[in-house]
Amino acid sequence: MLTKIKELKEKHNAIILAHYYQEPEIQDMADFVGDSLELSRKAASTDADVILFCGVHFMAETAKIVNPEKKVIIPDMDAGCSLADSAPPKLFKKWVEKHPDHVVVSYINCSAEVKALSDIICTSANAKKVVESIPKDKKILFAPDRFLGKYIIKETGRDMVLWNGSCQVHEIFSEKELVKMKMKQPKAKVLAHPECDENILIHSDFIGSTSALINYVNISDDRQFIIGTEPGVIHQMQKQNPKKEFFPLPNQNGCACNECPHMRLNTMEKIIETLSSLKNEINLDEKTRIKALKPLNKMLEII
Repeated sequence: MLTKIKELKEKHNAIILAHYYQEPEIQDMADFVGDSLELSRKAASTDADVILFCGVHFMAETAKIVNPEKKVIIPDMDAGCSLADSAPPKLFKKWVEKHPDHVVVSYINCSAEVKALSDIICTSANAKKVVESIPKDKKILFAPDRFLGKYIIKETGRDMVLWNGSCQVHEIFSEKELVKMKMKQPKAKVLAHPECDENILIHSDFIGSTSALINYVNISDDRQFIIGTEPGVIHQMQKQNPKKEFFPLPNQNGCACNECPHMRLNTMEKIIETLSSLKNEINLDEKTRIKALKPLNKMLEII
C-alpha cells in the first residue's frame, strides 16, 4: 500500500497532509503531520499540484482557500466536524448581524462560509495572541467553541460573546474518571486541550494545542501523562518518547475511546482510491473563498 501511494504521489505531484487525530499508519505515511495551525502554514507554502488532506472537511477547505489553483482532495467527503456543524452559516450570519459593533473571531474549526463572515481566524495554538491583537476598546464575538472561548476569556481578561458550540470528543471527558486516574497514577501530569470543559481544565497541569501538548511531553522530565484530547495524538507522543507512559482520559461512560468518528473515516484504502481517481475534490464558490481568505491571512500575519 505504501509503494502504491508513493507511485501515485509521484504521478500527480501530490503531497499528503495529516492531522494528529488520524490513525497511526496514516500519520506515519504522510509527508507532513501537524495540528490545525501547522497544517494551515504547510498548505499555504506547498508547491505540490495536488493536496491530499487526511483530516476533516473544514481542514481541506482551508487548504483550498489558500491554494485556489491547486487540486485539494480528501479521502472521505463525509469526514465532517461536530464543532464546525454547530455553526450553520445562515444562523451564524444572523448572530453576527445582531452584534454589528463586534470583531468576529472564528476558530479555524468552522466552514468556509463562517470564515467568510469573520474578521480574523484563530487556532487553539494562537487564539490568545489573536484576541490580544484586537484593541481593548473593541467588542468581540468568538465562535464556534464555547469552551475554548471561556478559556481565552480567562487567559486574556477580555469580555467576549460566545457562540454555543463544542467538540463532541472534548466535551465528554469525565471529571470523575480523571480524579480516579490521578489517584491511581499520582505522579502522572494531566495534559488537556482547551476545547475541554472547565471541569477538566481545573485539574490539568498543562493546557495547550495539540502541538503544544506534544512539545510539553518532549521537554518534560516527567515519565507519566494523562492525556485529555483525541487519543490519536498519543501515537506521536509515544513515538518521540518511547520510555514514557501515556494514559488516555476516559469519557463519561468510563471508556478511554474518545476517538473522533469523523477523523477516523479516513483509511489507507480510501487514500489509495482517492489518489488514483483524484475524486472527492474540494470546490468553493470564489466569492466565498476570497472573503474567507482575508481573515485567514490576518491570522497568518499575526503568527
